[in-house]
Amino acid sequence: QVQLVESGGGLVQPGGSLTLSCVASGFAFRFYDMTWIRQAPGKEPEWASSITGLVDADSNAPSYADSVKGRFYTYRDNPKTTLYLQMASLRPDDTATYYCARGRGSLSGLPPRGDWGQGTQVTVSS
Repeated sequence: QVQLVESGGGLVQPGGSLTLSCVASGFAFRFYDMTWIRQAPGKEPEWASSITGLVDADSNAPSYADSVKGRFYTYRDNPKTTLYLQMASLRPDDTATYYCARGRGSLSGLPPRGDWGQGTQVTVSS
């Protein structure tokens, strides 16, 4: 079965950096698009970033929501079946639970909830 385990969250000061990891198992990771989703307290989940898999002509191509573009970087290590989200210039409004998910997301929609990990908390505060 699909298993996604995020780690790397924590408390960071505004302007700081953090890198999240997501270890995947139970499926052929390298072929799947993967997505980072975040959910701030009291808000709906929102798409943050996706990266294509090997089935796509443009494999390993990341895409970003405008809110994180230029500050976040998504990449993957297929042999390690691990997805990463490198975050820089963090702001208080980046505070959220961050989930990785199997499948492609966008502003139009998110992968099914059953294909998400359990999430890791990121808090940006001084």
